[in-house]
Amino acid sequence: MSADWKRSTIKRAEIAAITAVGAPAIATLGASLSWRVEGLHHLTFTGDGRRPIMAFWHGRVLTATYFFRDRGIFVMISENFDGEWIARIIERFGYGTSRGSTSRGGQRALLELKRRMEEGRPAGFAVDGPRGPARKVQPGVVWLAKLTGNPVVPFHMEASKYWSLGSWDRTQIPRPFSTVALAVGAPIEVAADADERQIEDKRADVETALLSLEHRTEQLLSQPSGAKR
Repeated sequence: MSADWKRSTIKRAEIAAITAVGAPAIATLGASLSWRVEGLHHLTFTGDGRRPIMAFWHGRVLTATYFFRDRGIFVMISENFDGEWIARIIERFGYGTSRGSTSRGGQRALLELKRRMEEGRPAGFAVDGPRGPARKVQPGVVWLAKLTGNPVVPFHMEASKYWSLGSWDRTQIPRPFSTVALAVGAPIEVAADADERQIEDKRADVETALLSLEHRTEQLLSQPSGAKR
């Protein structure tokens, strides 16, 4: 989609309406959920000043937005119409946004994330966004790790009961009062001098880790009880 929507009064009104409804709806839904969490310590780094680059599938953006709220995380968001209302909603949950995507403005957005991480901010990366293919990691998250020296930390979330949207990423919306499992994987380091082949190897490592974490969240949901936030 072109940037013409920015000049449309109707589109701007739609964005304002979606934001006004969407943010409190997510807050209300999120407050009703229970959580089973594993591996959260992987997101905490002490002593060396590093911060995680949090990698996840685009289809879990709703639950991720709620759980990791108010932590000062910066996220890359595309510059199209959908990206605008998504950005406005997540900013209400304490996130910063860097505007760009793999199809437009990606290099600029990566440099913005690099600057923010140098300031001590963690980053979040929907690694198969903004338009897929679903569950296929794009290399941008690995390039950010190479540029910053910060590790990629993959995580996955799965709800016990949910609706799935008909979008390319099959966005998952947990049903009220359901349980959401969160599994966080071990950090994946990327060397500052990594070449193209090594970048591809690390991209594949992130993808493999996320697919493994999907299986782990299913196991967590099958257990009678789990850790809660």
